Order: sequence, then structure tokens, then C-alpha cells
Amino acid sequence: MSMKATVRQVDSVTVVDVRGRITLGEDCKQLREVIREQLAKNHKSILLNLADVTYIDSSGIGELVSAYTAISNQGGQLKLLNLTKRVHDLLQITKLYTVFDIHDDEAAAISSFAAAS
Repeated sequence: MSMKATVRQVDSVTVVDVRGRITLGEDCKQLREVIREQLAKNHKSILLNLADVTYIDSSGIGELVSAYTAISNQGGQLKLLNLTKRVHDLLQITKLYTVFDIHDDEAAAISSFAAAS
């Protein structure tokens, strides 16, 4: 199943619900475009909900880091929500778990943006 992303606004936070696989090629490109579109709309508080991500490869991890960098460079924040065990383990192995702000509860994640700004 290829990646699908649904964007919704909760208060001042843009929540991107990601489903499927984040892998080399079209999936990474699609995620990159979603992030770019949000930045173009001046949406700089972005929460990626990864609860329904079935698989992520090294390119997908690279895309998460790229999105994090792009948003940070514009003074925004990218946070991750509801990691699956596979994504969690991959972020642990790559030591990126300490880079991302990761949450298990959407309401707490959204309020953490307000606290940080």
C-alpha cells in the first residue's frame, strides 16, 4: 500500500495523518510535497501522526529528517505522534529518537506546541 496523507487543522497545529509505507520513490516525494505545501501556507507547527504507517525504509527516515530540518529552518516545529513499534525501533537504532519530539497522545502533543511557542 502506497503512502496516503490527510491534513487537518487542530487549533494552530497542522496534523498530518500518514498511512501506508514511507519508502524510496513516490512515497517520500509525496510526504515532502505535503510538508512543503504546509510551509508554503505558513503552517509551521506540524504533527505527523504515524499510527498507520506499516513500513518505513532508510529513505523514509531521511525524509523525516529532511522535513524536520526544513521546518526548523523556518522557525517551526515538527513533532511525531503514535509511532508504530517498527518506526520506534528504527528511530532508536538510528539514534534519531532523541532528535524528534515524540508523543503518544494527540491532545498532549498539540498542547506541547503552545507551550513551546
